[in-house]
Amino acid sequence: MMALYGPLRLILDVAFFIMLAHIIMSWLISFQVLNLHQQLVGQIWYGLNRLLEPIYTPIRRFLPDTRPLDLAPLVAFIIVISLRDYILPAILF
Repeated sequence: MMALYGPLRLILDVAFFIMLAHIIMSWLISFQVLNLHQQLVGQIWYGLNRLLEPIYTPIRRFLPDTRPLDLAPLVAFIIVISLRDYILPAILF
């Protein structure tokens, strides 16, 4: 079982930090600390969006429409945390 736990934990840890970077970057863009017209910032932002949109899209179908506020990243973040810290250890140990 430890052979499964290590890679799954690693995948969930990487997903956690990628989502955390995306959430913090979205706040910084919203408060105009970061500018999307800067080439590096724009490339990182569009790369993170392309990476995370397949995760966020199914969640958006189930959530109510809150136009100015996108709750899909928050829900996905909570799912990754609960899988990583509670569900995965309970299943494998």
